[in-house]
Amino acid sequence: MNKVLENLKARGFYAQCTDPEALSKLMEEGPVTFYVGCDPTGASLHIGHMVPFFAYRHLRDAGHKGIALIGGGTARIGDPSGKSEMRKMLTYEQLDGNAASIRAQLDRFIGFDDDSARSANNRDWLADLNYIDFLRDIGRHFSVNRMLSFEAYRLRMESGLSFIEFNYQLLQSYDFLELYRRYGCRLQIGGDDQWGNIVAGTDLIRRIEGAEAFGLTFPLVTTADGKKMGKTEKGAVFLDPALCSPYDFFQYWRNVQDADLKRFLLMFTFLPLEEIEKLAAPGTDPNAAKERLAWELTALIHGPAEADRALAGAKAAFGGGGDRAAMPGAEIARAKFEAGYNVADLFADTGLAASKSEARRLVQQGGAFVSDSGGSLAPVGDPAALIGADRLDGAGELVLRAGKKRYCRVITG
Repeated sequence: MNKVLENLKARGFYAQCTDPEALSKLMEEGPVTFYVGCDPTGASLHIGHMVPFFAYRHLRDAGHKGIALIGGGTARIGDPSGKSEMRKMLTYEQLDGNAASIRAQLDRFIGFDDDSARSANNRDWLADLNYIDFLRDIGRHFSVNRMLSFEAYRLRMESGLSFIEFNYQLLQSYDFLELYRRYGCRLQIGGDDQWGNIVAGTDLIRRIEGAEAFGLTFPLVTTADGKKMGKTEKGAVFLDPALCSPYDFFQYWRNVQDADLKRFLLMFTFLPLEEIEKLAAPGTDPNAAKERLAWELTALIHGPAEADRALAGAKAAFGGGGDRAAMPGAEIARAKFEAGYNVADLFADTGLAASKSEARRLVQQGGAFVSDSGGSLAPVGDPAALIGADRLDGAGELVLRAGKKRYCRVITG
């Protein structure tokens, strides 16, 4: 097997391939152009979306040429793959705005140069398609029976598959054909839930162009306890720092389960395999490896300076030194503490609880901690308790903790 395919397999980026021997041979002959697609259904990608783009970088770094296809056209319909119900329809203006935002995020991660790495938007060739011509030229190559044999469509048939979604496989296959014609693209990569759509695209290229194209999919990533990867109490681990701060991003990876550590080091960093083996070897300190995982990923997404700042904030929060100024913070008027600040209101106002009712439950369950003037944290168990100015330290600050891992530095003016 070709070395880059062996590397992808070793790192967990391999579930199915349409013809691994032929693809390996093609890669040995010279650079292969490949693509990854994502639909701009939101203004920001989250870390789950990034799995194929880590594979993209491995392929690009090995000398192959990548295309990041942003689905400004296909998002107007919505992909039924992996969904239990039809996606919410967004306006074309919203989709265009999302597409621009996502392209900027991918550019920071990949570095588009319009040669070894480029972006494209399928709106450019899908938005003005003539439907009759499309059915005559493209639709006639598809078997409804075969489409329904793929799991993504079969599962949606149970809850109801709309006709508009039924067209999605045709459009994605047409994307592959269009990228083959424009750039000589021979390979599509993506999550395993895309297998049916990818295979349909390779078939379409073979039928119309008489050329061999390939598909490679990766396992869908879940945590060791079976949960969807990239979900937190606050929601998805987004790349946009306004939706998920670099500190919270860092903390997500710092707190992964031991059972997920090696797998995530392999998939979400570019550290050499030998170094990962040492970091995750039995008997080594998993916390040091988790800290390395968190720093590497935060540096990749937000830059080394933000990774350093998040690391310093984490060390300060968890008693390992560091810079307390790097902790997540909130500014609150000193007068509120002088008047007596209700503890539940305080935790809600600083964002450590989503609502006052949630904050009261947190306090009642013993999960709310407030520092004293000396900096020592102690639980507050009464939801009616008032936090006074006597708890502020010499700098007019105090620290809150929700549960075991979420902190906030309160600064008063």
